[in-house]
Amino acid sequence: MTTRVWDYLAEYRAERADILDAVETVFESGQLVLGASVRGFEEEFAAYHGVDHCVGVDNGTNAIKLGLQALGVGPGDEVITVSNTAAPTVVAIDSTGATPVFVDVREDDFLMDTSQIEAAVTERTRCLLPVHLYGQCVDMAPLKEIAVRHGLVVLEDCAQAHGARQGDTMAGTTGDAAAFSFYPTKVLGAYGDGGATITGDASVAARLRRLRYYGMDERYYTLETPAHNSRLDELHAEILRRKLRRLDTYVKGRRAVAERYADGLADTDLVLPRTVPGNEHVYYVYVVRHPRRDAVIERLKAHDVHLNISYPWPVHTMTGFAHLGYAKGSLPVTEALAGEIFSLPMYPSLAPDLQDKVIQAVREVLATL
Repeated sequence: MTTRVWDYLAEYRAERADILDAVETVFESGQLVLGASVRGFEEEFAAYHGVDHCVGVDNGTNAIKLGLQALGVGPGDEVITVSNTAAPTVVAIDSTGATPVFVDVREDDFLMDTSQIEAAVTERTRCLLPVHLYGQCVDMAPLKEIAVRHGLVVLEDCAQAHGARQGDTMAGTTGDAAAFSFYPTKVLGAYGDGGATITGDASVAARLRRLRYYGMDERYYTLETPAHNSRLDELHAEILRRKLRRLDTYVKGRRAVAERYADGLADTDLVLPRTVPGNEHVYYVYVVRHPRRDAVIERLKAHDVHLNISYPWPVHTMTGFAHLGYAKGSLPVTEALAGEIFSLPMYPSLAPDLQDKVIQAVREVLATL
């Protein structure tokens, strides 16, 4: 049996009746676009985070893009973020006309090195965009202090951090707004694309609602600023409503998988994930590190274990962002990680016997290197 980093079938089979009931609910509702399911999900997702507003959109990339635009970010502005992230984080910045500016990540937890932000701020800096990577939060206190001192807005990228906390604060509730993805692999995933941006600011939320609807007011069709169709689909919204009720259970399952890895691989030379003190990790992915990463991944294929790398090419090294002018070695920690990190299978329905197979395979491969 082939083992991959993610699989949804066991979870779907367990939840099939509820998922199909969600489909039936939408089809019988008489409204397939921006109806009761989108409104209900937005209210419930906002309530889960203790904020006033949630605006559902069509994917996580647009959740970031529209969030930036609603916060006033646009051409000529700079947005400080990281290169050790999924490319859509940076694509979203670029699509607003703003320029991404990168700081490095920390060696021990792979999160944004907030000590580098101050030196990256210029007169054009408009926004700080921390990425809560792999399931845990960036250190938000110093980041927020810098933002306040320089008059910057903060948009949190929470695509990988549904339900994560830093102390008593939930991911996505420190900044001016936060963007989420509901891509199927996420901690809270739809059965297709989806996203949302949350905020405590009513004026930002109003701009978000216009931006996702061509720039129009949804009732009166008064177009202020031309935009695109970026609506969250009713069907995905209803499925997400059902799954949101199980989000804490999903997180508990992911933590159990992480604990089994920690126990089973503790005495190997893999560098296992480190949870920052005060953080509550949700383990969107279980990222480990080894200097002979490529050999490990290749040899695991003989055991029918096929793994991913998150991420093999830092964004600043990609051809599409060569114009930004980041030379090799400019982000040394990010570049070193790209050659050594990889992800083990991680999802809450991962059966213990299947995980044991992965652990044993990894141990055997490491013993032969």
